[in-house]
Amino acid sequence: MAGERTITLEVQRFHPEADEAPYLQPYTIPFSEGTSVLEGLQHIKDRLDGSLTFRWSCRMAVCGSCGCMIDGEPALACRAFLRDYAPGPVRVAPLDHLPIRRDLVVDQSDFLAKLERARTYLIPADERTPADGAYRQTPEEMADYYDYAQCINCLLCYAACPQYGWDQAFTGPAVLALVQRYDLDSRDAGKDARRAVVNADTGVWGCTLVGYCSEVCPKGVDPARAINQRKPASVADYLLGWLRPSGGEGTP
Repeated sequence: MAGERTITLEVQRFHPEADEAPYLQPYTIPFSEGTSVLEGLQHIKDRLDGSLTFRWSCRMAVCGSCGCMIDGEPALACRAFLRDYAPGPVRVAPLDHLPIRRDLVVDQSDFLAKLERARTYLIPADERTPADGAYRQTPEEMADYYDYAQCINCLLCYAACPQYGWDQAFTGPAVLALVQRYDLDSRDAGKDARRAVVNADTGVWGCTLVGYCSEVCPKGVDPARAINQRKPASVADYLLGWLRPSGGEGTP
């Protein structure tokens, strides 16, 4: 093809049932100006090595499936273009801090369990039926939480977070950002149900304020801001719990 060049991808491989440890395998592939890292991986799987395993779905930074480490940085493979890494080689590895299932596929079980424990979904104050009509919300009320609602659960922030890498009991950036998203939603009444998770030592107080989570987020969610935004309310919870011990839930 016109304008096509070649580049080498050094892809981390690991099949737990067969390999003692992860290793790098080089593949030289063609690329053009618009070829993404994801398309490079697809070329390898389709034409060079069908055993290569990785996740992908939408190819347009919506599903969050194709997160990986590209030259040591957490990124979505569909948004990273090989032209920016030329002449190469480009090293592609699974996301840091997460167990490897196979090749570039990581185990998301810990993250999903924390999402469930934090109740990151709308908890309305009253039961409603379709006959009651839609929940109404002003543009200003929506603006309070809109940025945090853009999270696509890609886990790049977990790969970037040194605190999560050191202590995986830490709830983590994306879950805490989503907690703030629902706590700020005028339609939600679930703040009390999430308080214990947020106020725990492994909640907002487990964050060491590095801020790398916000730098790598592909959707501009800014988890570091969400966590810091929630800390004053956590302090208030602590003080109220101290004044009224029977009502306290968690301490900062």
